[in-house]
Amino acid sequence: MRQIVLDTETTGIDPAEGHNIIEIGCIEMQLRRLTGNHYHQYIKPDREVEAEAIAVHGITNEFLADKPRFAVVSDAFIEFVRGAELIIHNAAFDIGFLDAELARNGYTERMADICPKITDTLLLARKKFPGQKNNLDALCRRFGIEHFDRELHGALLDSKILAEVYLLLTGGQTALALGSDTDGGEESGISSMRPVDTAGMQLKVISASDVELAAHEAFLETLEKKSGGNCLWKQFESSATESVSAETNS
Repeated sequence: MRQIVLDTETTGIDPAEGHNIIEIGCIEMQLRRLTGNHYHQYIKPDREVEAEAIAVHGITNEFLADKPRFAVVSDAFIEFVRGAELIIHNAAFDIGFLDAELARNGYTERMADICPKITDTLLLARKKFPGQKNNLDALCRRFGIEHFDRELHGALLDSKILAEVYLLLTGGQTALALGSDTDGGEESGISSMRPVDTAGMQLKVISASDVELAAHEAFLETLEKKSGGNCLWKQFESSATESVSAETNS
């Protein structure tokens, strides 16, 4: 299934009070890799952007004055996301705004009808890190994601960040290069891990010192006592020793 990482910016915090979406950013992933396809649109709202919201995303009323309204861009947006799994941080917020915009513009479908699966990364993070801060900034710090310039929020930038956070939350993969033969590079804004060709390399083997071996043996003896004689490593060593002795005597 296609996955679409989505984020929005808005005029305020409550669509029930008439607040509007002013920016939508989406990036596409397939098989846990970026495809290079994205959707990004600024939208002229039906009301002014609140000062508190501008302080967060920096999108002003003057900047939005010549942008299209949601009704003009809605079909293209729906076409881009239809049938995909949506990945959103605090999904209730963005879905609530998108459903409100669809309703205002005469659509009978809602986002749950358009996209069969919606994954909330905030819920995933709360399950993985209970009792901790799990906003996007906190997760970036926790995962060591430092290569994004993020003084202000932005829907497309936050979607790129969220894609990396999602992969780390769900398995640890951080290679987001575009496709199988494309170098994601710095231009993509997301790091890419590449395999190392070891052909012809002289790999140095470092053996444990006598002190390290003694410390290891002491640790195993402690485990053996605490486990009541059930230390698996000791059992493995004993089995391996018996096998070597049998081969030597045969």
